[in-house]
Amino acid sequence: MKKILTLALIAGLVAPLVHSAVHADAKTTAESRKDVVDTAVGAGSFKTLVAAAQAAGLVETLKGPGPFTVFAPSDEAFAKLPKGTVEGLLKPENKQQLADLLTYHVVPGKVMSKDAVKVDFAGTVQGQALRLQVVERGDKQTALQVDGATVVKADIDCSNGVIHVIDAVVMPRKNIVETAAGAGTFGTLLAAAKAAGLVDALSGQDALTVFAPTDAAFAKLPAGTVEELLKPENKERLAGILKYHVVAGRKLAKDVVGLKEVATLQGKSAAIQVVDGVAKIDKATITSTDILAGNGVIHVIDSVILP
Repeated sequence: MKKILTLALIAGLVAPLVHSAVHADAKTTAESRKDVVDTAVGAGSFKTLVAAAQAAGLVETLKGPGPFTVFAPSDEAFAKLPKGTVEGLLKPENKQQLADLLTYHVVPGKVMSKDAVKVDFAGTVQGQALRLQVVERGDKQTALQVDGATVVKADIDCSNGVIHVIDAVVMPRKNIVETAAGAGTFGTLLAAAKAAGLVDALSGQDALTVFAPTDAAFAKLPAGTVEELLKPENKERLAGILKYHVVAGRKLAKDVVGLKEVATLQGKSAAIQVVDGVAKIDKATITSTDILAGNGVIHVIDSVILP
């Protein structure tokens, strides 16, 4: 009995000490972690990124409580940019452009790789969304890509977030209107958007999916139809037709083909069907998919669809 009491007494004395030691170790581990900036500095392979953060005035923010998820381009990644690009961005007059570029690599919150692989997009501090996808490599392994840049090292834990190292610098995208203009095959669509007063909406921050008829698609309409719709007195009707081609949110092709219909901004729903491997919206064939823009996605269609 005395032996039992003695053991109990020892256990009672040791348990708090063990608990305190474990708690102290956990506290020491937490305190030993550095913030994302100091972690990057300590790694020695993010000198350009750190210099850029300093030039953009973002160091204090990135040393704050966060948490932040940083998709961090290495020095080698910055070296892939065209000659003179980094030097130009570091100039004081380009501070805002540099800040936009860097914040496009930062996602609010702490997103570990196991969670990143489950989503298609991640909204950034810059305002646009990064495209996340898992791709197969030649060695039958998979890799997480961010706007096409490959994550070469993931889950570097920091006191105010996490760093994922990427092998290329990713650039903010142009908006839907700018992307369509750059393609060179949507002149009629853009003229119609301007006449309908929809350019600002299609260039805004709200994420949209546009089923975009090409110039050839508009040319299929009866002679004189486009010219008639572009008249000021037909502005409301034209806006309705164009809104029938637009869906709220970012919907990739893999999402669209799983639907029977999509609710358009015009108010009515457009039917989706896949026949012999060919996707259609109403009677228009979707000929090209997943053209990413800063504020959404464009899918190209071969006919104008009408509400």
